[in-house]
Amino acid sequence: MDGTEAVGAVESTVIEIRAVIKGFLQERLQPKLDEIRKKEEKLIENEEDKLQQLKMDRQQLLDSHELETWITDAARRVGQIQQVTHAIKFTHPDARGTSLEAPGNQNVDRFTVGTHIIYENCRSDVVGNAAALDVYKFLRLEVGGKTLLERAIENDPALRAAFSGDKNQAQSWMSAFANITSSKNRSASHKLAKQVYWPLGNGEYHLLAPLFPTSLVDVVWNTIQKDRFSETAKAARNARRAGSSYSEGYREYPDMAIQKFGGTKPQNISQLNSDRHGENYLLSSCPPTWASERVRPPIGVSSVFDGWFGRRKSVRELIRILRDFLTRVQAINNVMIRNKRAELISYLRDELLQFAAEIHELPGGWSISKSCRLNMDEQCWLDPWRAENDEIFCSLCRLDSWKDAVCKRFANWLNARLTTSTLRMGENEAREWQSVLAGELRMIHMEIGIND
Repeated sequence: MDGTEAVGAVESTVIEIRAVIKGFLQERLQPKLDEIRKKEEKLIENEEDKLQQLKMDRQQLLDSHELETWITDAARRVGQIQQVTHAIKFTHPDARGTSLEAPGNQNVDRFTVGTHIIYENCRSDVVGNAAALDVYKFLRLEVGGKTLLERAIENDPALRAAFSGDKNQAQSWMSAFANITSSKNRSASHKLAKQVYWPLGNGEYHLLAPLFPTSLVDVVWNTIQKDRFSETAKAARNARRAGSSYSEGYREYPDMAIQKFGGTKPQNISQLNSDRHGENYLLSSCPPTWASERVRPPIGVSSVFDGWFGRRKSVRELIRILRDFLTRVQAINNVMIRNKRAELISYLRDELLQFAAEIHELPGGWSISKSCRLNMDEQCWLDPWRAENDEIFCSLCRLDSWKDAVCKRFANWLNARLTTSTLRMGENEAREWQSVLAGELRMIHMEIGIND
């Protein structure tokens, strides 16, 4: 591009910038003129003084929206606002500390979510005097793929020429607008802001002041809005309800909450907060609610110790730990060893009691089934509610013999699982395992109301 072409391109851009600015000013001016016109139409003939005042108001509006006049005022008011990505007023609307325009930490790994991920494509927010937010809307006007703010920061000659024929005046305005990204005061926190004292040792600390990542939140909010309310998402949901196919999927956000900022005046917090209607989506961070597998009765076995209980993953792991421990300490016998052994056995006992409690949730009488081959002692233990409608079974449950039998089966089963070529379990160990379970079974027996 030679010099003539370059000058022509700049002049063309100047004309385009002026047209965009005038369109913006007219868009702001017209509703105010319409309001004056409505007031004029309501006046009667003897209200000449009011009519004259409205004419003066109209002229004042027209004068104030002349391009250079309005830009002069905007350059004065731009000092009342600041472009930011992290704002302080979300913590408290009266917080007066520093807000920041920050790209985030570019040195963190790719698994860390933050403003750095979306900084190049996110919208910056604006904080400060809500009455001056129109200045930021002005600076966000685009011409040739660039905003007026970007052109001001780049010291664009086309913008300078579009602003005014007075180069010095235009340069002063551009400098004022470009300064919108800078904090107006020395960096400081505030008593109404969040503050965290981070210890460094030796009585020293950093004072951290977390700021609300409004630009990042804006991306999240708009993404969720699209996922919830876009026509594509609605059509995909309708297709699912109708049982038909659809080319696009959709996303759901269960248990989501909405946090409101600014009450009835969200613009007092920030511009993007106003655009979001004061809303901030809070995604659920609660642990999942697990749907447990349906409890099945132990059908087809003569004893639950033969497979049903022993197959549980937690039981197998406890058996392995106990076996390894006993193998290592079989030549030692002291209080610490005995206490550790008792602790491991208590874990295994608790697993057995949990297993029984799950079976107790079944409707009483499941052991009557012809497919049930469970021995009568374990039927009394695991199907106690059957006694409510079966007198013979109830009389068996009242006896103590089933408890002793269950304890012996538990002890023999545990001995068999622990015995290896290098670890031998005998009657003494069996009596110990049996005693651990006996007291617990007695209490369960009383809780289910079998005793007289």
